[in-house]
Amino acid sequence: MRQTKSGRLLQGLMLGGLITLSACASDELADTIITNASIYGHDTADSLAIRDGKIVEIGSKARVMEYASPRTQLLDLQGAFLMPGFIDNHNHVFEAASDIGSDCLLDKDKDLNAYIRRLRSCKAGLAPDEWLLGYGHELAVLLSDDKTSPLQLLDELFPDNPVIIMEQTSHSMWVNSRALAKAGINAQSQDPQGGKYLKDMQSGELLGVLLDNAGDRLMELAWLAQPNLRQANYRGLMNGLAEAAAHGITTIGDGRLYWKRGWLDTWLEAEQKGELSARVSLRPWVYPDVDPAEQLAFFAKIHSDDTNRRLLINQVKLYSDGIIVNGTASTLAPYDWSYTPELPYGLEYIAADKMAWWLTELDKLGFGAHIHAIGDAGVRNTLNAIATLRARGVSRPYGMTHLEMIDKADIQRFAQLDVDADFQLGSDYIAAQDHSWAEPFIGKNRAHALLPINPVFESGANVTLSSDWNVNDINPLVGIANAVYLQQAGLGDVHAAIAAYTINAARALGIETITGSLSLGKSADLVVLERDITHLAPEQIANTKILMTLLEGEVVFDTDN
Repeated sequence: MRQTKSGRLLQGLMLGGLITLSACASDELADTIITNASIYGHDTADSLAIRDGKIVEIGSKARVMEYASPRTQLLDLQGAFLMPGFIDNHNHVFEAASDIGSDCLLDKDKDLNAYIRRLRSCKAGLAPDEWLLGYGHELAVLLSDDKTSPLQLLDELFPDNPVIIMEQTSHSMWVNSRALAKAGINAQSQDPQGGKYLKDMQSGELLGVLLDNAGDRLMELAWLAQPNLRQANYRGLMNGLAEAAAHGITTIGDGRLYWKRGWLDTWLEAEQKGELSARVSLRPWVYPDVDPAEQLAFFAKIHSDDTNRRLLINQVKLYSDGIIVNGTASTLAPYDWSYTPELPYGLEYIAADKMAWWLTELDKLGFGAHIHAIGDAGVRNTLNAIATLRARGVSRPYGMTHLEMIDKADIQRFAQLDVDADFQLGSDYIAAQDHSWAEPFIGKNRAHALLPINPVFESGANVTLSSDWNVNDINPLVGIANAVYLQQAGLGDVHAAIAAYTINAARALGIETITGSLSLGKSADLVVLERDITHLAPEQIANTKILMTLLEGEVVFDTDN
């Protein structure tokens, strides 16, 4: 028996002690019984029984205790709030907590001089030709000095080491000449599909900034060059999963599986060791510039619909376009201004006329898709491709994430085509409805219309919320709080916000019959909160403490341990 610091009581029932067994329940005795809880969606119940990882009863304590045996574990929540475990539909859990990429962190620095000071401090101890992988620059800061190019700056600081610094959004990489040389990139190199090498407008020389897929390719080279890669990958994954469990997340929609970096092997190792503390839908990345036949052959080998596993591999991740602040989101009207005036409408990762082909070939292998689409052209092109599949009777889950620009003519199509709409509301500027950051690129009118979450929600589409960790805070309660704070500009009320982080997300992953709500027969994927968030103000919701997380009835996080 143990009494936790927060007052919860976990004990085994002793034979002849606390309860009398009921004959009617003898065939379905519980492994765990949770009592004295405020249970979301079950106002008249205070207890829940779990057997073999599934919920077998929800009701009064007297009723639920009929499922007890001498071996049943009793968990007394003493009035805490019990709800379905959170489902984060877009989370980069693999790399967000990894040591790889964190050699030099610039995300707290806000000017170029601060970058330089930080980089100098990161130089200490580097061996000749050793890679430096950093994170956190902002493109606007990096390109603020018209006298010294970003390439020259890094070359002066690191003449003997290849360097790559990932932008906060991951959509650009800042590199030096040593890194470019290792990748065989020079001023005459052709831009890869879905990417762009930034060049000086007058001289045509490289600036050391690689946008979107151009940067991803070089980062892959740098990642694979890291020492003790297998151990580093595994350590990063375990750190990420622990962080997710600590925030009540029991299911994760993987933001992107870079399978050419060996990441799948790491996931499979964790599964084999029984160390997965979340159910995860892995989404292997569709490389824009790699032979489709090679990719499809690999996808066919790894596909899995087996819901008895904690790993599902039945969706892929595609990018339609880039992002607004880099001028790479694909837009219907030209940018007012961008870093790449030669790309007035942004760029496409997967060409618009190839998206339906990819979805068709993936469907033959049993894959749905989770698709990055930010610009209004990227959104429309993706909807058009999905419409082609729907017209053929294909009913697989298709979802779009990072939705920022949606033309009014396309709002209703999400519901009409049964396309899941995934939004991230974890930033302060979103809660403030301040999109001034976008005005230089797309003007006030288009900026004002960004993030039309409520019109999409009101259309009847399946709307999900996610973190995009580590771009945003991993805490689901922050996104839920902001959705409530937005009121009619958001999802209307707290219950809709909770659904977006639970049952709606389960539907987007095709597992709504397994998890996402507190229902008999569903997996006991649960989170315990210190208080009922349905009666709190937004700032109180965001600051609510998570006490415990259970996956399939197993405690994977306890605040007292």
